[in-house]
Amino acid sequence: MPRACFNVLSAGLALVLASCGEQAPPALGDPLPGLTRAEIARFERGKAAFSRVFLPEDGLGPVYNENSCNACHSVPDVGGTGGGEYDLHATALTADGTCDLLEAHGGGNVRSQVTPAALALGVRPERSPPQATAKGRFTAPPMWGRGMIEAISDETLLALADPDDLDGDGISGRVGRDAAGRIGRFRRKADVADLDDIAESAVLVELGLTTPKHPTELVFSGPIPAGADPVPDPELDQATIDAIADYIRFLAPAAPDVPADPAVRSQVALGRQAFFQVGCADCHVEALVTGPSPVRALDRKTVVLWSDLLLHDMGPELADVCGPGATASELRTQPLAGMRFNNVFMHNGRAPTPWEAIWMHGGESAASRDAFNALPELARYALVQFLLTL
Repeated sequence: MPRACFNVLSAGLALVLASCGEQAPPALGDPLPGLTRAEIARFERGKAAFSRVFLPEDGLGPVYNENSCNACHSVPDVGGTGGGEYDLHATALTADGTCDLLEAHGGGNVRSQVTPAALALGVRPERSPPQATAKGRFTAPPMWGRGMIEAISDETLLALADPDDLDGDGISGRVGRDAAGRIGRFRRKADVADLDDIAESAVLVELGLTTPKHPTELVFSGPIPAGADPVPDPELDQATIDAIADYIRFLAPAAPDVPADPAVRSQVALGRQAFFQVGCADCHVEALVTGPSPVRALDRKTVVLWSDLLLHDMGPELADVCGPGATASELRTQPLAGMRFNNVFMHNGRAPTPWEAIWMHGGESAASRDAFNALPELARYALVQFLLTL
């Protein structure tokens, strides 16, 4: 690569790669480059399943949130972020201080819709369990590049973690865990380890479709009346669930926007410099490398995601639900790649702009927030403009 092009790229701007003799990044919504024909076919089958609208006669419900995966992941296109939708979760702290996920009472996802037949027979939308001591909202994240996140090794995450803050920098990231103790990468509490679990949970909980692994309806508001859900169980076959996981796994990451105006590009470069200067990149790590994978397109690849995928204590103002391996105030570092498509920010959508999102940072991120506030006005605006290119 020409040295001038290398300098531009090392400054963090994916500027007109074609002019540097490099292949342009895939368009938003495209599959990963380097997939085989068979893998592309799996991607296309999965995209169709991800976009499919399920009806009550397909087994939808009787209690559910949406009728399609794409209903919550559609901005600006299939597999994208949500348009303001969120899930409501509820948890409880037990007497000994451990976290009760209230899964047996519907706390893992309080579902808001009921099919017409079930509604007519008395089934009602779910409410937060009365045992709950905390509730939390979680916005729908984009699916771009999630296969690369899945392919990052446990060893990489463990190496990034510093739970006892041994380096004394005030940041003590911890790996998240799922209910089985596996290292998590996904969701706001880093409590899901892989995309197979993401797909299984989505169809079972969000759509209310029973599966070969979970052939019993999840309804927590009382017995299901006869006729409320007449479709035989399991309602969805394993091949369709696997296809949804494949679609997410093979979906390419979102490439950053490249402003056409050289003056704007210079300002974005200034903002990127400020992002590192105030310490945002200590947790929002620019890039990680995937581990060995049988899928060539995922094998030891660099993924620019702007996250360490670790849990960090964000302070009491952002505390809500606990997780299998997370306290109420701990949240996984949100990947920033693709954030320019968001219309709300933070894990719970409380921030209408990136400015408010930065100001809401507390706990381990308070020092970076304060350093941002201390920047000259031009540098603060440039940093936000940089974020809006991601």
